Amino acid sequence: MKMDKLIDELERLVEEGFEIPLSGKIAMNAERLKELIEEMRNNMPDEVKQAKTVVAQRNAIIRGANEEAERIVQQAEERSRQMVMQSEIVKQAQIKASEIITTANKRASEINRASTAYVEALMKKADEELSKNLADLKKTRQVFKNYQQPSAPGTSSRKNGQSDS
Repeated sequence: MKMDKLIDELERLVEEGFEIPLSGKIAMNAERLKELIEEMRNNMPDEVKQAKTVVAQRNAIIRGANEEAERIVQQAEERSRQMVMQSEIVKQAQIKASEIITTANKRASEINRASTAYVEALMKKADEELSKNLADLKKTRQVFKNYQQPSAPGTSSRKNGQSDS
């Protein structure tokens, strides 16, 4: 049977059914209804079957595309998180580097001041020692000069009370 005839038969089956009072329902031959439905399925035009196949394929493609889109979004989100973390790591490294440089500069200044003070103290001590040594040298030289000078007549040429004899 053709689809039109099957639909007409289905309509006639509904019309022949009897109404169940106060329910709005119709009682009909269930066996005949099942047969008509089966015949309709078997006589369904190829275009409808193809349309079902196309719809199923389309749904599969959409599911696959949605899964792929979700995967791409997840990858993008992960990459974004990594980039943010990397950016944060770089910022933290820059801050830490700046802190290290500041600390190193302060330490270098302290070392420079301390070494300058130390060198100044060494030079002052060396100056004092050299001045003392120079003064001692001048005294020794004067003593030596006095010792080498000829004595006046009637005095001996030796000092410290020693006689020429």
